[in-house]
Amino acid sequence: MTDTTPEIRASVRSDSPYPRRWAALATLCLSLLIVVMANTALIVAAPSMLRDLQLTSTDMQWIIDGYTVPYAALMLLCGVLGDRFGRRRALLAGLAVFAAGAVFGSLADSATEVIAARIVMGVGAAVIMPATLSLLVAIFPSHERARAIAAWAATSGLAIALGPLLAGWLLESHSWGSTFLINVPIAAAAAIASLALVPASRADHVDRTDWIGGLLSIVTVGGLVYAIIDGFHFGWSPATLAVLATAATAAVAFVAWELRHPHPLLDLARVVDRTVGAACISVLLLFFATFGVIYFVAQQFQFVLGYGPLETGLRLLPLAGAVSAGAAASARLAPRFGTRATVTAGMAAATLGVLALTQSQSDSGYGIYLVCLLLLGIGIGLSTPPATDLIMAGFPENELGAAGGLNDTAVEFGGSLGIALLGSVLATTYHREIAGFLSDLPFTNLTGSMAEQAELAIAAAGDSVGGASIVAEELAANPLAASHAEPLREAAGAAFADAIGQASLVGGIALAVGTLLVAAILPSKDRDMLEPAH
Repeated sequence: MTDTTPEIRASVRSDSPYPRRWAALATLCLSLLIVVMANTALIVAAPSMLRDLQLTSTDMQWIIDGYTVPYAALMLLCGVLGDRFGRRRALLAGLAVFAAGAVFGSLADSATEVIAARIVMGVGAAVIMPATLSLLVAIFPSHERARAIAAWAATSGLAIALGPLLAGWLLESHSWGSTFLINVPIAAAAAIASLALVPASRADHVDRTDWIGGLLSIVTVGGLVYAIIDGFHFGWSPATLAVLATAATAAVAFVAWELRHPHPLLDLARVVDRTVGAACISVLLLFFATFGVIYFVAQQFQFVLGYGPLETGLRLLPLAGAVSAGAAASARLAPRFGTRATVTAGMAAATLGVLALTQSQSDSGYGIYLVCLLLLGIGIGLSTPPATDLIMAGFPENELGAAGGLNDTAVEFGGSLGIALLGSVLATTYHREIAGFLSDLPFTNLTGSMAEQAELAIAAAGDSVGGASIVAEELAANPLAASHAEPLREAAGAAFADAIGQASLVGGIALAVGTLLVAAILPSKDRDMLEPAH
């Protein structure tokens, strides 16, 4: 295909807006869609993978987070490289890597191969996501940027819910490998559309790359995300603590290096500015809550309420609608009431949504989860577009990749922290609440292989509500143990409801404190915010 799009340079972007910018935005949103969907689709596909590959809880955790660690670690450096070597070129490269990982994942037949595929997809995602945001800002003039970012943010919300929905639809008639393979035609379509509609774009006067700063950023973010995930889920072993210490050391070295480097990877003076800093806190905490909530609500739908994969996806869809509505409202409310009021109002709505789940009971139906998803979606839609706009406006034109990488790192780090921390509270509470029921099961007189099987079953049921669901199915199929199946389901449901309540309380308190902090830090008047840098 012949490339007929012009090259957009930083120095001419605001003077000559790109005429096909709205079509280009649709292409960027399509690219963003698969990146975020890959983070949520496996939540629905997990039960099928668990059975087919005979996964341990450790396998399942790293199948999910094998994507997260490289994704979070590489985004800042990849964003900066896009500025230097070409943002559209970075987008196309990222789509190719992502699609290759997806093909490999669809053919995998072991946990190790699936984890490797997810790592490759995470690398591709780390290239794609900051490129979409930096291209958006490069293409759109400042007076249209808020609307464009609102559409970009709404796409993120749509993808969070669309991932489970699409995965559920595929799992109705295909194996879990199809949830990987569906990414390939979407990535191909996005690449073709990018060549036709997205202009080439790169920064002016950027001929050096801070490779040492890039390496330190990878060790810092990657090590921190890995340690948080591993520590909260599997315990703080000496090896995990060593990774955490290495990440902390790298963080100190990164700050020292960036402050002295004449062309730093990330201008830390801009990061600590109260406007950019508060916006980053807002984005991080919103996705901390969102990914944590999706993580345990999806399990509630499948393992306790008994919804199938497609039914689970459909019941998560109101989140996407609420994000879209909130994003549309933010474009109108921010100019009228101010950015600080809009961002904090959105965070407050999301806080109420998370705290609503503290009222979850074992016999709670879909209604309480619908309330949570709607409030959380409205909060994301209201807060994320103006917060992202503030982050991008805080950097000059030739540092859009760094700005996009910073914003996206906040998104992914927040999501990782939410799944790790809230997931840890969830698992600990569940294990504690169901322990009494499991200890009373009359399996102590068994011997030999039957005793070993019973011990494994009890361990699986105590490990997670998904494990309890599988054990209950096995018990129901055994005439000698069928009478214990329903009591186990009820006990697991009650324990998991208590766990959701505790995890939601922790998430809600964190988001409430963050809301107050952001309200205190952000300037009260929009004219006091950072003007778009040039």
